[in-house]
Amino acid sequence: MGTSDEEIDRLLGKLTPRARALLLNGATTWRTRAEPAVELRELVMSDGPAGVRGEAWDERSTSLLLPSASALAATWDEALVEDLGGLLAAEARRKGVDVLLAPTLNLHRSPLGGRHFECLSEDPELTGRIGAALVRGIQAHGVAATAKHYVANDSETDRLTVDVRVGERALREVYLAPFEAAVAAGVRLVMAGYNAVNGTTMTANALLTDPLKSEWGFDGVVVSDWGAVRGTTGTARAGLDLAMPGPDGPWGEALARAVAEGAVPEPAVDDKARRLLRLAAWLGALGGRDASRSPVPGRPVDSPGAEGAEGADGGAGAGPSSGAEGLPGRGPAHGAKPSGPRPRRAGDGRALARRAVAAGAVLLANKDVLPLDPEHLGTVAVIGAHAARTRTQGGGSAGVFPRDEVPVLDGIRAELRGRARVVHVPGPRPDGPAPPLDPDTCTDPRSGLPGVLLRMLDADGRELYAERRRGGRLLEPRLVPGAHTVEIRARLCPRTGGSWSLGVAGFGRMSLTTDGRTLLEGDFPPSTDDPAVMHVNPPAQYATADLTAGRDTLLVARRELAPGTGRATVLVAAPPAPDVTASLAEAVRAAGAADAAVVVVGTTEHGESEGYDRTDLALGATQDALVRAVAAANPRTVAVVNSGGPVELPWREQAGAVLLAWFPGQEGGGGLADVLFGHAEPGGRLPTTWPAVLADAPVTRTRPDGGRLDYDEGLHLGHRGWLRHHRTPAYWFGHGLGYTTWRYEELTVPPVTRAGDGLTVRVRVRNTGARAGREVVQVYLARPASALDRPARWLAGYAAVRARPGETVTATVRVPARALRHWSVAEHAWRTEAGPCRVLAGRSAGDVPLAAEVEVVATASA
Repeated sequence: MGTSDEEIDRLLGKLTPRARALLLNGATTWRTRAEPAVELRELVMSDGPAGVRGEAWDERSTSLLLPSASALAATWDEALVEDLGGLLAAEARRKGVDVLLAPTLNLHRSPLGGRHFECLSEDPELTGRIGAALVRGIQAHGVAATAKHYVANDSETDRLTVDVRVGERALREVYLAPFEAAVAAGVRLVMAGYNAVNGTTMTANALLTDPLKSEWGFDGVVVSDWGAVRGTTGTARAGLDLAMPGPDGPWGEALARAVAEGAVPEPAVDDKARRLLRLAAWLGALGGRDASRSPVPGRPVDSPGAEGAEGADGGAGAGPSSGAEGLPGRGPAHGAKPSGPRPRRAGDGRALARRAVAAGAVLLANKDVLPLDPEHLGTVAVIGAHAARTRTQGGGSAGVFPRDEVPVLDGIRAELRGRARVVHVPGPRPDGPAPPLDPDTCTDPRSGLPGVLLRMLDADGRELYAERRRGGRLLEPRLVPGAHTVEIRARLCPRTGGSWSLGVAGFGRMSLTTDGRTLLEGDFPPSTDDPAVMHVNPPAQYATADLTAGRDTLLVARRELAPGTGRATVLVAAPPAPDVTASLAEAVRAAGAADAAVVVVGTTEHGESEGYDRTDLALGATQDALVRAVAAANPRTVAVVNSGGPVELPWREQAGAVLLAWFPGQEGGGGLADVLFGHAEPGGRLPTTWPAVLADAPVTRTRPDGGRLDYDEGLHLGHRGWLRHHRTPAYWFGHGLGYTTWRYEELTVPPVTRAGDGLTVRVRVRNTGARAGREVVQVYLARPASALDRPARWLAGYAAVRARPGETVTATVRVPARALRHWSVAEHAWRTEAGPCRVLAGRSAGDVPLAAEVEVVATASA
């Protein structure tokens, strides 16, 4: 921090060319190399962005879990997102993490994208602004943020090898734009993705140099996604600076030899090493300083995840990673210290996470049902499996282990305790695979305590190591010398009799027994080398067994350790599915007898995850039937949707209200109860257009053809595509209702603006409802007379306003110059077209009641 470039060069001069080259390869899965000659310690990295896991996949090392990235973008609230970034920084410092691998700035190009929940939005402007806010929040507290996955890494199918073909203009105006915003915000690292763009893999792509390092002036570190470096010289001669993980891989000793032989120029390696030292200096990890290991004035060191956390972080893991104004030019100098973080009291974190739930919740529809008034409720029926086990996060490398999770049912019970009766009916079981064993259903057969017994065995079956673990999902069983087999033992305590679905997930030779009887045994080789599948979400092999309620059964799962198969081992179990007809009838009875019903439906653990895309947007026939049946039984039915991305809602007109909860994080139940009972307004606006049915969406393709995925739509993704094809979605980008109503009264724009300048737009709105509220005023631009291919309209800016009932307020929206410019393919430069430009203002991309015109006047430079 404050280390000058001259000092960095002096330290660099103390290292041999070989030592400089070796610095650029990871030392472990999550750590960079130390170098005693310059007093450089290891830098510790961790996945994000909804929580900071640390180095180990261990459920005993808990973390604060925030709402998903899609929920953060739905807030349209940069100040709140900055505060949430501060929470992530506090967690990182608690866990000894220097670099957080977040935010994810890829776009919601297709509603089928499997990693939708981890990305922010379909729009480059909204993604850039929210992403930059998260970067500022994290880095204000001395933790480095990472913008990922650079670039056009917008789907999961064949993600390790897909070659995305995208035009130069769309690449510049749409897919690179959020990363440009992150660089302007001072982001310290940019992660190069697995994919190729226009024929060249990203870790060797010229885009790492131009525009990233040249035009934008990025002087931080370009790190590879984990395992994305597939060669030595091509990647080393490109703009990549750090290859992860380590210690093995195509860099390391191979890079040192390439430098010695002249295949890679020494100056290229010197630049990479200089960038790494600059990052380390900012982190306080260079020259004997160790700021990240001790409290720093003004930086938070307490966070909710620390309260009562068991176990310790440590050891190299085997899990994978995934990955404002004045945009052009350099961001804050990387030698500068972050300034002025607001101190945060210990314990504030959970309250802020709960507030974020309400701020991102999107009220899609409301027939005067919400908010519910507890004073007029005798009985509330809470229906659905997702109500009792609300899905708080998506699947994949970004997953963490929260200490406490508040499901919707618990949030409602806490709100109504002593005031109204709450009845829960699970309804039909959602489609999906059996979940991992949890401490509520099993005990460790050795100690008798809740959980499972993990054992590591040698080749003769002798025990080398044993410990009790909380559940059956063990992604990183501890490796010990001579380890040959991972074994999980659990005494299952079935509450329901009948045909159970039992299984073991992993790769290689595996077996599963019940009370000594073999249920399955075989060799199950990896079907992919995708690290998210290999190390985080391996497929399960299933068998069935008839179990008796109340009679314990000993389950023993084993898998042999072999090269190339990872070591993740998961023991899963599911009771017989209840009869659908009977379950629906029970739900109908409960809803009909209640004063209000809350039915919670959503996606399953394997529906939205890193490693694969979705094949449809359906919640499933049983969940759709559940909402229809409950809504028919009680007109005061609130349907709560628990998903990270778009799903089809064929019953949306029948429900009394539809509330989108996203993956709300650990405080989901409390935050949603605040919305349901009116303590907080649903603050969210959709960051992505939601189709009524998948077939309506103009851009859906995620599957490559011959290894190529063509972005044929060019600029026209998201709401732009819907407008171009004159299609009407279920809900437009930007849509969201509050607990009051608004009238858009006047739009004021300057009559003329010069090319290269922005403009200030003022929108007068009136709160016409009976309650104070917040409105997100959105401004779009259109150039109907343009000689260029343009979207019908595109988001240019937004501002939130608050007003009391009957009050008029004016939103001031600054439209930056970049919103008016376009990329000239012929000149390879930014240009601004002269002529008339329509300015539109409203509540969503499909609801813009106000319009005005401004004349854009050409200048010599634009």
